[in-house]
Amino acid sequence: MPIFQLKQLASSSIHAATGAIRWNYDRVEIIADGVVHAVGILFGLIATTVLVVLTAVYASALDIVGVSIYAAGLLSMLVLSASYNLWPVSRTKWVLRRFDHSAIYLLIAATYTPFIMELRDSVLALALLIGVWSVAILGIVLKLGWPGRFDRIAVGLYLALGWSGMTLYDSGLTTLPKLAMWFVLAGGALYSLGVIFHSWRRLRFQNVIWHCFVLLGAACHYTAVMDLVLT
Repeated sequence: MPIFQLKQLASSSIHAATGAIRWNYDRVEIIADGVVHAVGILFGLIATTVLVVLTAVYASALDIVGVSIYAAGLLSMLVLSASYNLWPVSRTKWVLRRFDHSAIYLLIAATYTPFIMELRDSVLALALLIGVWSVAILGIVLKLGWPGRFDRIAVGLYLALGWSGMTLYDSGLTTLPKLAMWFVLAGGALYSLGVIFHSWRRLRFQNVIWHCFVLLGAACHYTAVMDLVLT
């Protein structure tokens, strides 16, 4: 059973170390996780291509910008997650971990972008968009610069950032398509429920289950963006 105990980096230098993380998954778990990631990337590539093309046909130039940002964020998350989780145990794997965790912030901010851009006349919406991207950039800087230092805090920050959009509920979100809003909420619920399995380290296939919840949550948010474009 492979165990990853590569030292955490205390600085940007790959040779500095102050702790350890474990990578304790058997071969069957790793293969199953590989299948989940392969499916995610394949459908992600097809889905984002369809979404961008439909947006170019049916929506405005501003919508194309918002949807393209979302598509880039989604694909970045899928590819970086696969790279980190399937890479052999090594120092490179630890470096990839930084980018994998950073991509979560990127995905959250990118997912919010097309919805908030739809609320063009709301000052609060603009403030939220700036705030979401500012927090995401801060989170990315922390993950890249100080990997492993704030992992527990990061999970809470992911959830807080993900649900921050509810502050706009009375200020414009209700004007968005109803179906899109339901899928946004469903996606958020799936991501949040998946955190339970992300933290349940002793459960076999814990990592696979977590990534299944991520794909289901991403699928819900993709459907919401698609509905936003076509409505």
